[in-house]
Amino acid sequence: MSNPSALDPAIAARLKRDAAGLVVAVVQQYDTDEVLMVGWMDDEALHRTLTTGRATYWSRSRGEYWVKGATSGHAQYVKSVALDCDADSLLVKVDQIGAACHTGDRTCFDAGVLEVSS
Repeated sequence: MSNPSALDPAIAARLKRDAAGLVVAVVQQYDTDEVLMVGWMDDEALHRTLTTGRATYWSRSRGEYWVKGATSGHAQYVKSVALDCDADSLLVKVDQIGAACHTGDRTCFDAGVLEVSS
């Protein structure tokens, strides 16, 4: 991960990161509220997301930044980013072009509903 970041220090001071310096980002379609995916951001990924308008994440498996859609064409154009009340997660509202999931599906949350007992 890149250090230091150009993220606004006022925003950086508010973030509560995990041991790896990451914050979870829940990604939602801005006009339908459909939950699309979950990604991870460090300060630099958040800075890039806020300044470019393109969703940028930190890949924990590859150890590098990635811009959603850079290779697939399935881009996420950022409409808003909100910090939750504990400052340990982000809600990223996007206009999703094409599939959000690496499997080619629109959402990562279509692998089956788990049964809840009443």
